Amino acid sequence: MSNISLETGRSNQKQKTRRKILDTTKELLQQGKSLTLEDVAKASNISRATIYRYFSNIDILCSEAGLDIYTHSTESIFQNTKDLPIIERILYIQNYFNDLAINNEPAFRKYLSIYLKEDVSNKKESLRGSRRTASLKLALIPYKNELGSDVYNHLITVATSLMGIEAIIACKDVCNLTNEEAKKSLAWGLNNILESIFKKA
Repeated sequence: MSNISLETGRSNQKQKTRRKILDTTKELLQQGKSLTLEDVAKASNISRATIYRYFSNIDILCSEAGLDIYTHSTESIFQNTKDLPIIERILYIQNYFNDLAINNEPAFRKYLSIYLKEDVSNKKESLRGSRRTASLKLALIPYKNELGSDVYNHLITVATSLMGIEAIIACKDVCNLTNEEAKKSLAWGLNNILESIFKKA
């Protein structure tokens, strides 16, 4: 088996483990009880040490699980965009995540405040769910070879940075924009990048 296949397999398994932890936590939260990592470990049949690699404390886990309730799956986002031209497809994803951030802004800000207190220097696993990057990767699968690895990777990174709560906070708190102005500016930026890339491609 190639190294690429091994890495893809590990990545898929990590995503499944992360998803199981979040789904279990959501079920427990809906029971209205206070939780510990041990409670989640017992209910999910995943060791506390494994959960700790993904979520270093119960506050981060509960905060992300709470937000996850409002977030569509990567697959459902893809289903809504699969028949769109590629630029419209990416802009749809951006608009979805920007609306999600705006509609749940207090919860996202709270989540960020908890996350930013964490020391991530020694973390092997990502503490964040990476839903934006996963959605973009799925949308761009047919174009990956055509774009080439450098352009593809840069596009994923830049597009991710132009959507979600971090981008909305920068527009509102730093640039003093309204929600609609923020969405319009972010869409303008991403659209120009996409037109430049796909015109060349």
